[in-house]
Amino acid sequence: MTDVAAQPRQISLPAGEYAYLDVGEGQPIVALHGHFGRASIFAPVAVDIGCRILALDQRGHGHSPSDGDFRLDSYVDDAAAFIAALDLAPVPVLGHSMGGLVAYRLAARYPELVRVLLIEDATVRNDAPTVPNPVLDLSDWPRRAPTRDALATAIEERGIPSGYFMHSAAEFADGWGLLFDYADMVDSQRAHLGDYWSDWLASSCPALLLHGKHSTILASELAREMAGARPNTTLREFADCGHWIHDDDPAGFAAAIRDYLGTDCLDSVAAS
Repeated sequence: MTDVAAQPRQISLPAGEYAYLDVGEGQPIVALHGHFGRASIFAPVAVDIGCRILALDQRGHGHSPSDGDFRLDSYVDDAAAFIAALDLAPVPVLGHSMGGLVAYRLAARYPELVRVLLIEDATVRNDAPTVPNPVLDLSDWPRRAPTRDALATAIEERGIPSGYFMHSAAEFADGWGLLFDYADMVDSQRAHLGDYWSDWLASSCPALLLHGKHSTILASELAREMAGARPNTTLREFADCGHWIHDDDPAGFAAAIRDYLGTDCLDSVAAS
């Protein structure tokens, strides 16, 4: 049995020793966070969904290693190795933002691993002007702050909501900071710029696309186009949410996934 207070675990993948979280119980779901995130962002919704979430700290994030290789396919290969190592295939894969891009490219390259896609506010056009600021500049962010609150305040002063980033806050010997390297995050964002329509359309498993209508990453028109262009895809829009639906409406986010996994999508898998 697992619980939401579970501590990160370690798993050996080809690229090194990676951290992951195993929380909740029931239907297993592999979860992939976005840039600047970590596995723990998904822990609060595991119980509400009524599932077991196995969330990976992706390369250069949380307590997982950085080897300077932030190509999208390196993230995809990590996710494939993670699913294989845990012997979960085929499994529903949940991905937020960059993690959503990893998830649907994973389904395109390794269809035998992915049972269902659960995509939270990930785009297929990750470049300007479709995304107004596709690379977040961290050059003036503080490396350390005297307290956790001071770190959150420093982020907020730069016009950025701090909640999502504070999942990666930790206390170091010289103060509070974020677990990721700032230069790594800029390199990773730049490595993921581009047009990913072909990857989105390359898989055929059931997909739930969750979209926050106030998102600055995925416009509503593009979300509807994505859902309409890919067969077996359901769009769920959240009128009062932005890019971080799991934070803006955790209950609604969990309910949407729970309802989707419990109804037609798994019937479609069984029939295929």
